[in-house]
Amino acid sequence: MTDDAPRVFITRALPEAGTALLRRELQSVRLDVYEGDCAITRETLLARVRGCSAVLSMLTDAIDAETLDAAGPSLRIVANYAVGYNNIDVDAATERGIAVTNTPDVLTDATADLAWALLMAAARRIPESERFLRAGRWTGWAPKQFLGSDLVGRTAGVFGMGRIGQAFARRAKGFGMRVIYTQRNAAPPEVERELGAERVDKATLLAESDFLSLHCPLTDETRHAFGAAEFRSMKRSAIVINTARGPVIDEAALAEALRSGVIRAAGLDVYEEEPKVHPALLTCENAVLVPHLGSATHATRDRMAEMAAESIVARLRGEVPRNCVNPEACRK
Repeated sequence: MTDDAPRVFITRALPEAGTALLRRELQSVRLDVYEGDCAITRETLLARVRGCSAVLSMLTDAIDAETLDAAGPSLRIVANYAVGYNNIDVDAATERGIAVTNTPDVLTDATADLAWALLMAAARRIPESERFLRAGRWTGWAPKQFLGSDLVGRTAGVFGMGRIGQAFARRAKGFGMRVIYTQRNAAPPEVERELGAERVDKATLLAESDFLSLHCPLTDETRHAFGAAEFRSMKRSAIVINTARGPVIDEAALAEALRSGVIRAAGLDVYEEEPKVHPALLTCENAVLVPHLGSATHATRDRMAEMAAESIVARLRGEVPRNCVNPEACRK
């Protein structure tokens, strides 16, 4: 292998499906994989990207102008191992002729399933009651023990009716639930008809949802879109689910709402300052907390790795990757 062979830096160890594809399709490629157990440090990231042709990054990696400049003129693509790409300065990448790609569609059902797992666990108080049993505190069935919330006939609210929001709503329809949603632009009429979904404003969404599931991207507009005022506008029996982005919720306000009974429960897969979780949330028995598992199935993670690898192969062959979010960069 020659020194001028393209080097691909991968910021975390991937499922073998991705690295195998890169080796198969780019036979002279030099793979440089960061093997640390935790997210790569800033200092290490800046050092390891130097001179690479491609970076396969995680959502936890800040790929800003400084990172792109540290890589140098050889960098042609940043392939993000995620649907979201708010960790990448896309404008800076475009200015430098660097393609940016993501992994859309493939994790839609896995994430919608996880949202429903959180919803049902919170509704039926599964983690709380399991902890009770494992602690040896259960003395037998009782009429009022761990009473939860019904689903059938209730209202499911969806904040963000994109692919994952629609998949969540489809599952809600299967449970015989009324579906309402809030989004800047209405979903296509055929989608509304299929899901029996009604578009409402945010105030109505808050007031009428028995279960509210968040499926929006993280933007300046959606950061802390749900805080103390929003929780006070909800039913005291409401349950909030977040599999979108952590900063969409003000965690301190959510912990207080849960502690004081402003809302009944919450299920979270994402957090404001991952991997940190607000200490007050950790004390809330009515919070179901899991460590960012939305896409965590074997098939989904394998396909994500393959999609990111396919994007790198396409770009290094001079093509526009299928999932390129800034195709104009490929013309520079």
